[in-house]
Amino acid sequence: MIAGVRQVVQVFVMAFPTQEQESFLYAHVQAFKHFGGVPERISYDNLATAVKLALDKKGHRSRQENRTFVAFRSHYLFDSHFCTPGQGHEKGQVEHGVGFSRRNFLVPIPEVASFEALNEYLLLQCLKNDARCMHGQTLTIRQAWEQERPCLRALPPFDYECCEVTTARLTPYSQVIFATNRYSVPVRRARSEVKVKAYPFHLDIFDREQLIACHPRCYGREQDIFDPLHYLPLLEQRPGAFDYAAPIRRWRKDWPECYHRMLSTLRQKWPEGRGIQEFVRILQLHEHYPATLMQEAIEQALTYGCVHLDGVLHCLHHLTEHEPSLGPLDLSDRPQLDAIGNQPVDLSRYDRLLKQSW
Repeated sequence: MIAGVRQVVQVFVMAFPTQEQESFLYAHVQAFKHFGGVPERISYDNLATAVKLALDKKGHRSRQENRTFVAFRSHYLFDSHFCTPGQGHEKGQVEHGVGFSRRNFLVPIPEVASFEALNEYLLLQCLKNDARCMHGQTLTIRQAWEQERPCLRALPPFDYECCEVTTARLTPYSQVIFATNRYSVPVRRARSEVKVKAYPFHLDIFDREQLIACHPRCYGREQDIFDPLHYLPLLEQRPGAFDYAAPIRRWRKDWPECYHRMLSTLRQKWPEGRGIQEFVRILQLHEHYPATLMQEAIEQALTYGCVHLDGVLHCLHHLTEHEPSLGPLDLSDRPQLDAIGNQPVDLSRYDRLLKQSW
């Protein structure tokens, strides 16, 4: 998004996997936060996520704004202006700003691991650009923008929820299908029908008003997106399926070495499925403790030889409870108390107790 009233232009750039409407609206929300307010009017090309072009019987072009886009504008109270197709000059310096951002922020192509990392990089480039002083100006972009910021409308008390909302039925494998992809839900918590909210980068699943699952959004097709924790209660009841369950097979590839040692030790100690059940109960602790802490606790339990659920819980308690250690009590000013507990033990007292019990 490009903003500017005078000759100074401030840019805000974000990247998205697709051009779906929820991404289009979410970009607005983040831009409004970045600029510190909402402009009175925003100019657009005739993009399908906002408007539908049509010709009447006389050949005149008409526009009909998307209902969701109208609701979004009503939430932020700005007017929309759609340019004449093919008339790029109607957008002022927008085309120049887009070209400048592409050449300076995306050449060469950034090497990042995720869209989150890419957007962090782009935001940093935008902030650096704000320190630039444009040709013919005496103020930096940031300084000039601070003078124009009061012209913006105030942000509303809460953000518009930029997501696609739909309902879905659970499959026999405790999954929800959205856009051909299958997302897991907890086997013990969901009803036959749930509500799905698809945001640009993640997807939330609700049982009525209770959030029961959250996944990174997948833009592929026919993919299985698992949270292995969702299936652990079922695998505790059916330990024979542990080695063949797809969520566990995927998860095992990323396990630290200590997890494999713990599982092997439990299988040797308790065969016939009981060792797997104990290991599944240990894995369920991931719902309450971060992975790094779990790894440390399991390694500690293996070192101590307490290879079971209670042993891991004890190590977790030891790692999370940071009670200050007490130093030795100074009784130098009370010598009569200093001798208590240090005198030799008189075993004859036990002999007297034994005689009395006869």
